Amino acid sequence: MTTKVGRFGAMLKAERLKRSLSQEALAELSGLSRNYVSSIERGMVSPSLGTLEKLAKALGLSLTKLVGKYENF
Repeated sequence: MTTKVGRFGAMLKAERLKRSLSQEALAELSGLSRNYVSSIERGMVSPSLGTLEKLAKALGLSLTKLVGKYENF
């Protein structure tokens, strides 16, 4: 069974790849480290609300849209 954190990470990776972004590019756009982005995508860490906001903005999404994509993933 996939955890919620793992499912979020898989969705984040899919959204990143849909935009042809590398982990480094997403990290730079969001102000996060590449290692942290990698940890999120692998389901190793649960991102905070602030981190979710940064990721959403970096992907050109609202926080609501990002969460909606997670719910529909």
